[in-house]
Amino acid sequence: MHSAPVSRLCALLFAAIAISGCSGTGSGSTSAENYPSDIAGQPELVAVTTRKSVGAEKPWFGAERADASMVRVRLASPHQAGRFSLAAAGLRDWTITGVEPVSALDLAGNPGGTRDVLVYVHGFNESFETAALDAARLSDALKFRGDTVLFSWPSRDSLFNYLADRESAVWSRDALENTLATLVTKPGVGRIHIVAHSMGSMLTIEALRQMHASNRGNMGRLGAIVFAAPDIDVDSFSASVRRLGGLHRQMTVIAAQDDRALAISAGLAGGKRVGRADTAALQKLGIDVVDTSGMGGLLRHDTFLHDTGVQKIVIQAIARSHSGTMNAAPSPFPVFQRDLPMTQQPLAAPAAPPPASVPEAVSTPATVPPPADMPVAATTPAPASAPAASSVY
Repeated sequence: MHSAPVSRLCALLFAAIAISGCSGTGSGSTSAENYPSDIAGQPELVAVTTRKSVGAEKPWFGAERADASMVRVRLASPHQAGRFSLAAAGLRDWTITGVEPVSALDLAGNPGGTRDVLVYVHGFNESFETAALDAARLSDALKFRGDTVLFSWPSRDSLFNYLADRESAVWSRDALENTLATLVTKPGVGRIHIVAHSMGSMLTIEALRQMHASNRGNMGRLGAIVFAAPDIDVDSFSASVRRLGGLHRQMTVIAAQDDRALAISAGLAGGKRVGRADTAALQKLGIDVVDTSGMGGLLRHDTFLHDTGVQKIVIQAIARSHSGTMNAAPSPFPVFQRDLPMTQQPLAAPAAPPPASVPEAVSTPATVPPPADMPVAATTPAPASAPAASSVY
């Protein structure tokens, strides 16, 4: 009977919802402070990749190796969707809207001041797209104020190419070293914080060791260094930590002794993985350790990407790097537990030595000083005669 008026009313309501959906947050302002993170308000990141380009369209980069290149990744931020949108209902995620080449590691900068940088190094079984979206989600979840940089190495994005991925990760260490060396010498950059996941942790510790040995830039500008579920042999990791001098005070390991993915990788690569190592043994290296055993999904390998409690640990590590209260070895670091406040309670020092299953190298106290001819990474400035790292990128 009244179908025409009803139809017009429905049309008007639909139009109103559509207009509201295009109106953003409704605040009338797009200032950065109106968003929980900088990437939410300015949805883009810079990616440095050793993947071979496959063209200007998705997937943009494949699994073949290539010289390092840089691109700007444009993103759609769920925070910029309208109040009546799918994103507002929690049904829309971050997406990539475009990828464009850049000739230099060009960051947004902060005129008249400095701006921190978050570097994300992904792990095994990742594509360029999934790594970029994880970097965006992580930066947003951490409420990070600064620029986000992704380092993407040529993972084959397959569960059946573990050993090939390891080779490609190690092959990419020079490019990651160059990226970090460029950032620590770049004007306008404050602290450089690193979050490396799984196999990306092996790549990161190798790049840091090379950077330290070559004395490229002031490593004291590095902030928090977080290894999330690190897929690296315990002996190799402990040896590298000792070679990096005082940089161990800035390191945090997120581990889980029930990480099923690392149990599989231990069988493939041989040797106990850092992400499943005994907490007390790792603490003796003078690094911060967070035990997330019992948390997460089936594999318990990527809790830092999904669990807000674990993400708060990363936030705290970044904050401590600014306050000058990074862990001073050999005092024990608190182990994260879900029923403890985020300030965490100290864990008593272990009364017994680590189990026999932990390699002897890990149990060596971190208070042993580095060799006399080895500079301390966190305090040694770059020599004046050193070539500018920015000449690489």
